[in-house]
Amino acid sequence: MTEEWQAPLAHRVPDLGALELLLAVARLGSLSRAARELGITQPAASGRLRGMERLLGVALVERSPRGSRLTDAGALVTDWAGRVVEAAEAFDAGARALRTRRDSRLRVAASMTIAEYLLPGWLIALRGLRPDTAVSLTAGNSAAVADRLRAGEADLGFVEGLEVPAGLDAVVIGQDRLVVVVAPGHPWARRRAPLAAAELAATPLILRERGSGTRQVLDAALAAHGGAAPPLLELASTTAAKGAAVSGAGPSVLSELAVGEELGVRRLVAVPLEFPLRRELRAVWPVGQRPAGPARDLLSLTRGPSG
Repeated sequence: MTEEWQAPLAHRVPDLGALELLLAVARLGSLSRAARELGITQPAASGRLRGMERLLGVALVERSPRGSRLTDAGALVTDWAGRVVEAAEAFDAGARALRTRRDSRLRVAASMTIAEYLLPGWLIALRGLRPDTAVSLTAGNSAAVADRLRAGEADLGFVEGLEVPAGLDAVVIGQDRLVVVVAPGHPWARRRAPLAAAELAATPLILRERGSGTRQVLDAALAAHGGAAPPLLELASTTAAKGAAVSGAGPSVLSELAVGEELGVRRLVAVPLEFPLRRELRAVWPVGQRPAGPARDLLSLTRGPSG
């Protein structure tokens, strides 16, 4: 036995605007007053009503100089329309509640450099846009940020490095340069000749831990020269690496963002390089989950004039 084909429900049921018009006509007894209440013209209301009658195949309203009266079919359809509109209003209230709950908090995970030197300004600006949103920030290396996003423990992340972590979508929000820095008393502080990649690779350095964006960029730049020498120190934060370099422990490779103040007052000296050490800064989120609400607003702030 062959089943009769039916068009999708959306093609067989009047839209909410038409149902609201029918309810207003039933309540007010006039098509023109119903049109005014809904903020549409009377010709538009007449066209909407005729379209609903064609769709349903029955007459819904009888018009006369004294006003508009529902037909028997119109009274029945009006009863159904009231339940549909009531359900739509409940649906809308529920959706607004979901948005309110989403917008009440924002969980951010960021790599150390971005968390320390860029995010504070962005979060202050976000506070002006969304004063009621509670923001939590977790700082770690780029690999840890990716792990938190994939585990659903953060809504938006920021990483540094050469590639987009697996399972994440991303957009570039800026560029960063890495610099080799030493204390003023280090022999490299007085050198004029740029430092070659081979010499840097052969020198024990104060390094960030593996998994950090800084380490990824440095390892890639020195790969053709056998990679970096065993580290003098391997530290889990930019602040710790910078402090060790300031103390004179040895050279370090750090973000220019992180050492700007120290370079300005000569607590550290930048060593010229023969080769560039640059990386992209990215906002990241789980594949297919485009940032919305506060996360979308924060993302827009990172790409604005102050970002």
